[in-house]
Amino acid sequence: MAKRSIFICQSCGALSNRWQGKCEACEAWNSIVEEGATSGIGAQAAGLAKKGKIFALEGLDGEDRPAPRIICGIAELDRVTGGGFVAGSVLLIGGEPGIGKSTLLIQASAALARKGERVVYVSGEEAVAQVRMRAQRLGLSNANVELAAETNVEDIVATLSKGPKPALIVIDSIQTMWSSMQDSTPGTVTQVRGSAQALIRFAKTTGACVILVGHVTKDGQIAGPRVVEHMVDAVLSFEGEGGHHFRILRAMKNRFGPTDEIGVFEMTGLGLAEVSNPSAMFLAGREAQSAGTAVLAGMEGTRPVLVEIQALVAPSSLGTPRRAVVGWDPARLSMVIAVLEAHAGLKLGQHDIYLNVAGGLRISEPAADLAAAAALISSLTGAVLPAQNVYFGEIGLSGAVRPVVHAALRRKEAAKLGFSHAVGPGGGDKKENFALELQSCSHIGALVGDIAARAAAAKRKPGEPPATARASNGARAHLDY
Repeated sequence: MAKRSIFICQSCGALSNRWQGKCEACEAWNSIVEEGATSGIGAQAAGLAKKGKIFALEGLDGEDRPAPRIICGIAELDRVTGGGFVAGSVLLIGGEPGIGKSTLLIQASAALARKGERVVYVSGEEAVAQVRMRAQRLGLSNANVELAAETNVEDIVATLSKGPKPALIVIDSIQTMWSSMQDSTPGTVTQVRGSAQALIRFAKTTGACVILVGHVTKDGQIAGPRVVEHMVDAVLSFEGEGGHHFRILRAMKNRFGPTDEIGVFEMTGLGLAEVSNPSAMFLAGREAQSAGTAVLAGMEGTRPVLVEIQALVAPSSLGTPRRAVVGWDPARLSMVIAVLEAHAGLKLGQHDIYLNVAGGLRISEPAADLAAAAALISSLTGAVLPAQNVYFGEIGLSGAVRPVVHAALRRKEAAKLGFSHAVGPGGGDKKENFALELQSCSHIGALVGDIAARAAAAKRKPGEPPATARASNGARAHLDY
């Protein structure tokens, strides 16, 4: 009987009975690879399937036991994982090449091994000598971490099954693993899925925590089938810009803790160092007396973070003005610009606009709208915003400034770093005593009017009477810039 083949997309895992240049499911080009039918989903013959056994069902009112945690000792890593590694869990960590994934994991392995736990580090990309050289450079040679350079999953599982149960197992990386049960080359969708499933089964049956390192594609997504991200318990993303010395570990998914939690590390000559106060680091070197800068009191997971928003608005000589954004959503910037034009009378259509989140941090929450708008208005008018002010608030399409979550935590973090005023939506807990005064801003027109008045006062000659700002219905300020 002739061997039957199937075609699998290496980007999304879609199946096809013939080769084609473009995947119909994810529209990726040249991503379909021919693989043996015995390695695909449902390849097992129906006649060989065994009869299932009956298992017990339980109710929702059972005893609630907290998941046991394995504290590695690196506070930022324990924070992102939700308080430590959970026994029997599987984590998938991805990041660009050279970002520091292997460095972070060898540091975590050494920290846990020094506590007397059994830690196994399996590398499929480097030889044992290379891993030892990195450990020597980081000063971790005395840690009792067991090393191996192996790629066969069956051999790895058989080796780990002998001796005491490991507390932590690092697989670097899952794209290099292969299983003899799958008839395809390493790195393909079938091999990645099959290898991950075998390691997950081992973790669940033994109670060992397994960390899988994953490669990323050029658009930042973890390479391989997306089903692996659904199979694991947590997905962590290691981010960082090449021109900055810090790295951010972000939780994209976590079954045992909060999502969107971040841990901040600084890349040094001795590896990754923890940054316990990231707000102070992001604001280091800030030029408080420059127009076009505003400080955002943001939230990353459960952690308040203060970061500087920089904007530059300049007249354009092009038919289509430039719109460049670094660290924020370009669509969000377009919405803020449209609201400023429609409800605040600003003329931005013939200006080049550049927006940057200082330090390389990527902001995704809508509370950054008000800070971005303040930076844009400041750059357009030339007014310098007060150095002791922080901004937070979501801007609606009507121009109204909407409340955001965790306003109290944002104000507490700003007060801790020496700020005295916060500009944002009113409301919140009035019984709570804050060391930071809140300047309520309910409409974007009020913010424009306040900054415009500050710009006019800075340009006014001594002894000249203040100009009266024109307004309509007390909300819309008409400015001709």
